[in-house]
Amino acid sequence: MSDGLTHIREDGSASMVDVSEKPVVRREAVAEGKIRLQPATLAAILDGSVPKGDVLAVARIAGIQAAKKTADLIPLCHQLPLTKVAVDFEPLDEGLRIQATVRTDAKTGVEMEALSAVSVAALTVYDMCKAVDKTMVIDEITLVEKTKGA
Repeated sequence: MSDGLTHIREDGSASMVDVSEKPVVRREAVAEGKIRLQPATLAAILDGSVPKGDVLAVARIAGIQAAKKTADLIPLCHQLPLTKVAVDFEPLDEGLRIQATVRTDAKTGVEMEALSAVSVAALTVYDMCKAVDKTMVIDEITLVEKTKGA
């Protein structure tokens, strides 16, 4: 390791962390983010009148798929057997809060999977609404919680 960074070798090159000696335990991560929308856009999403279809259903599936494909998207992530991926939406005055909960029984955590789920769900909302709202902003994507059990 170089300077305490687990993904960097002494020579400065990138490396996938070896987790082979770690025990398999239940791990969960919760991430969230926001997408700011015009009130009319939020209303159209909630009443199902966006021309591209059911925004929340498509964004939920996209978020789940993103969690499952995280190791394909982020080069140094481990492929993990996910046991739960939930993507939920909460209407806010300024748009939507997106929250993802991801669980596994594995040797490493699922933070990146939860963050990927939120990011891709937000991007999907953006894609499905871009024709009706040119002011959308994806913001505040963050890890809320991670837990590791026995």
